[in-house]
Amino acid sequence: MSGTGVNWDAAEYARNSGAQQEWARELITKLGLSGRESVLDLGCGDGKVTAEIAHRVPGGTVVGVDSSEDMIRLSREAFPPSRHPNLRFQPGDARALDFDREFDVVFSNATLHWVKDHGPVLKGTARSLRPGGRILFQMGGRGNGTEIFEVAKLMTASEKWGRWFAGFQFPWGFYGSEEYAPWCAAAGLRVRRIELLPRTMLQKGTEGLAGWIRTTWMPYTERVPADRREAFVQEASALYMQGHPPDARGNVAVKMVRLEVDAVRD
Repeated sequence: MSGTGVNWDAAEYARNSGAQQEWARELITKLGLSGRESVLDLGCGDGKVTAEIAHRVPGGTVVGVDSSEDMIRLSREAFPPSRHPNLRFQPGDARALDFDREFDVVFSNATLHWVKDHGPVLKGTARSLRPGGRILFQMGGRGNGTEIFEVAKLMTASEKWGRWFAGFQFPWGFYGSEEYAPWCAAAGLRVRRIELLPRTMLQKGTEGLAGWIRTTWMPYTERVPADRREAFVQEASALYMQGHPPDARGNVAVKMVRLEVDAVRD
């Protein structure tokens, strides 16, 4: 996603991002789109959510931006201009946006927790908006994934895996309103609402949980030798499931927290 600095497997992400897409659809409904807006989607990923936004603004335009060239290529192949004339995808870093008053809405889902310093993101977002324009962001917030990241902490400190994690720092920025409201104000954005929302992500058994870890834990897995990465993923899945067994339907629950930010440029 935008500004993450990791290597995304676009096809793998497309297979294992069901929860993110479900939450994105909920977020889209909160936009209350009239159908003629110009929308920027930060961290567009595989393009599915961006295309859904484009479908809701037939009289407007949508631009999807992502730092991953693989994601952009997959998005362009899946949603070509011939079938989606009001939609385009382009590579870009959320921390270095170069738009100037081009959009009515800047939208982002399940992306910006990959960025530690949100000041440049918000300043670029404010420049991208027309006066009166709105941002609606949702990302991992304070307390997100506490239980499953405890598994990662135990593994990276273990004798078996610790040799590859010397100096490792937690890669995500999970914030609350206390941090985010002042950052918005400094960027010239007036906050309408900021809140932390509890969510439960369900993965289908060991295979589903391993797929999610494989897809999103690159800051961990890329430090492990390639021939041992799958063993790392499977061990993390098994350890988590020891304390969080599947329910009657075979689903494994992972408790998450989302930070939702709604603000406007005056």
